Amino acid sequence: MTNTQRVSVTRILALIGYFGIMAFLMLWIIKISPPQVPKSIALAIGLLPLLIPLRGMLHGRVYTHSWVGFLALPYFAFGVDAAIHRTEKPWLGIVLIVLSAIWFFASAYYAKYKKIATQDTPTE
Repeated sequence: MTNTQRVSVTRILALIGYFGIMAFLMLWIIKISPPQVPKSIALAIGLLPLLIPLRGMLHGRVYTHSWVGFLALPYFAFGVDAAIHRTEKPWLGIVLIVLSAIWFFASAYYAKYKKIATQDTPTE
């Protein structure tokens, strides 16, 4: 696999993890297991932080992919908590763990491979 292919694959995986978390949280809060608090507050708490890196994720910026792993960690922790403490639906937490791990690792490797690819290109 060439470095260009690695960049493409990791970017696609990072976007799948990122948008997967967005879609899954909306589905979780609205349909699957609505919280006791108003849905609008739960959606704001869960989704507003995800809007911060949206532009950089869509444009494939290395800097955004580098720091966005820090944003994936609270969703990972929430998934672990939900998998352990939600005895009736532990699969919700497991899905969130998987999506946040995909987002975290794919973003980190995208930043690495993209940086290598930009260093390999000759400048005139």
